[in-house]
Amino acid sequence: MLNNDFLLDAKSIHKLSTKGLSVDRLKEQINDDLDFTLELWHSQGVSIIKERGSFYFSTRFTPIRDAEFCIVDIETNGSKIDKHQIIEIAAVKIKNGEIISKYESLVQCNEINTHITEITGIDVSMTKDAPTLKEVMYKFKEFLADSIFIAHDVKFDYNFISQSMQKVGLEPILNRSLCSLFLAERTIESYRYALSYLNKSLNLHPDATHHRAMSDVLTTYELIKLSFSKLDNSVKTVEDVIKFSKDAKRLKRPKFDPFLEEVSNA
Repeated sequence: MLNNDFLLDAKSIHKLSTKGLSVDRLKEQINDDLDFTLELWHSQGVSIIKERGSFYFSTRFTPIRDAEFCIVDIETNGSKIDKHQIIEIAAVKIKNGEIISKYESLVQCNEINTHITEITGIDVSMTKDAPTLKEVMYKFKEFLADSIFIAHDVKFDYNFISQSMQKVGLEPILNRSLCSLFLAERTIESYRYALSYLNKSLNLHPDATHHRAMSDVLTTYELIKLSFSKLDNSVKTVEDVIKFSKDAKRLKRPKFDPFLEEVSNA
């Protein structure tokens, strides 16, 4: 996911992930020195390299087993970035299916309404001694680095984090991203694809506490491992799996919810 903070048009971004972008076309769209811009983008989480005379995302050539993926989840005190903030964040980095590092933190917050507390179990008293949003965003940016950002329904988490970084004076993130929900729709047959439903139907994380960040991250981790195990052999690189998650045909959903059938037959 590369947002409007990335200076390139959609066609050029597509070329970076597929057949490559020419030097001339790249230079047409940036105002600064090319080397400086590439370094800036790398600091924002995306690596662009030159191969055979054209520019590509480095992930175009990175085998899935060699890539570092960062599975992320946030809890917020509302859905609007201009009014609300992150109250908890968690992430695990994985490589070749194994967790290699973890990060989690509550975030200092002065206002959490009762509805959010009912959903998450987090109240103001739990966050009063937590690090500030600025501290957490700086640490999370360092943790994320240039790994591939994964979340369940990734757009919300990605954009909320990116805009939160801008709130505290950081540049927006530009990391390549992968939606575990989209990928599940193309690899796992299910009546529904909400994370809680998939966890129930697939028994991904038996001790899950839904709507707590690390618990949802670990559930997503189990889901990603399952989805990756079902990928066709033709899906080899990071960009292959990103493309597959968006363009491959969704699996046909069952007509009836099997859990409702279990209840009716009980």
